[in-house]
Amino acid sequence: MFAMTLWLGNTAYLYISVSFAQMLKAIMPVAVFVLGVAAGLEMMSCRMLLIMSIISFGVLVASYGELNINWIGVVYQMGGVVGEALRLIFMEILVKRKGIKLNPISLMYYVSPCSAVCLFLPWIFLEKSKMEEGSGTWDFHFLVLTLNSLCTFALNLSVFLVISHTSALTIRVAGVVKDWVVVLVSALLFADTKLTVINLFGYAIAIAGVAAYNNHKLKKEASSRVISETPGDDDSESIALVSQANTER
Repeated sequence: MFAMTLWLGNTAYLYISVSFAQMLKAIMPVAVFVLGVAAGLEMMSCRMLLIMSIISFGVLVASYGELNINWIGVVYQMGGVVGEALRLIFMEILVKRKGIKLNPISLMYYVSPCSAVCLFLPWIFLEKSKMEEGSGTWDFHFLVLTLNSLCTFALNLSVFLVISHTSALTIRVAGVVKDWVVVLVSALLFADTKLTVINLFGYAIAIAGVAAYNNHKLKKEASSRVISETPGDDDSESIALVSQANTER
């Protein structure tokens, strides 16, 4: 599922802008909640339905305001969102039901090699021939790839350190701020990105829903921690929170 998230999510950037892709990612809590209910990990409630409706409405408004919408890119991005939601569901089952305890760094140590294999197989059949077209040599920018990999590792490490030294609330608030920064900075850097008032209004609604969802989850985690006081809760919390870092490649 991690490989699926990377594959479909990165392919979406070939069709839609960075800012619009970021807006579509705001629907992630909805996908996680719906699949969580189906898997028996989440409980349906009027409060959660209201929050999910607000997020969905905000994403729809942001999509309506997109000037150069490409539905192929939207489908790829939604596929990446579903892949990430499934990954989180499977990880929660491993952590809570199987009792496996991993921090984000240990998690990446085990997951990354498996994801590399899962990406290598379709690459042989779908992308290798395209890379060899023309002169037969690959236009492969190793420096860019290396810098991208280092940024990804630094992002995961920073999330782990922030969680270790502050709190879950800090990383969730930082995640909301980061989303806005990505949208605004990408609009400044890329000429093909044009934000409209409807874009920003819809995204603001979606982010408000995400903030309400984060607040609800924090209260739920705090109440569960008070009741159980079970050692190792920080590890499961770290894995859940690092998901927002893993999707930013």
